Amino acid sequence: MSRGLLRAAGLLATGACLLAGWTIWRIWDEAARDDPRSAGAIVVLGAAQYDGRPSPVFAARLDHAIDLYLAGRAPVLVVTGGKQPGDRTTEAATARAYAVERGVPASAILLEDEGRTTVESLRSVARILAEAGIPDALFVSDPTHMLRVLLVARDEGVVAYGSPTRTSPVEAEPFRRVDATVHEVGALAQYLLLGRTGLLGLP
Repeated sequence: MSRGLLRAAGLLATGACLLAGWTIWRIWDEAARDDPRSAGAIVVLGAAQYDGRPSPVFAARLDHAIDLYLAGRAPVLVVTGGKQPGDRTTEAATARAYAVERGVPASAILLEDEGRTTVESLRSVARILAEAGIPDALFVSDPTHMLRVLLVARDEGVVAYGSPTRTSPVEAEPFRRVDATVHEVGALAQYLLLGRTGLLGLP
């Protein structure tokens, strides 16, 4: 009996390791892809901001999204992110001001300013795009984040392409990239198990 239990536990552990390894490979494989095709909108995922000033990670995402917009990849820029506890402004409002200062017309920017998680923001983005009659979008975030971003966006009915931010500070530091990868493994597992049913708010 004990041998059978040990064998079963070993098989489960092996299966879990193989699944985790496959997930890490998928995260890095998607992170290495860049598909900056023309689309109806460019969507940049929010990140930390400090009283109206984007964090270095957020600024890198915004710079890449702005470059894509100015290169004519899409006529609309969608900025995302609500307030975190204690914030006086939203990530989306910070992003909008940053983009306008760098040449994006205010009339070309749409705001998703309520989401506090990736899933919340992308569900709101899907509604915004549907209301605007925009079927497809080019998504911008950190490379390790792209697999989950595209998965959620496509689950919400958006034809989604990805263009990861190569200049993110996360990419420049191996420890931070490993930490971000581990975070994504957990977040993907939670989303696949519970997030699709709306039972769990995910980071």
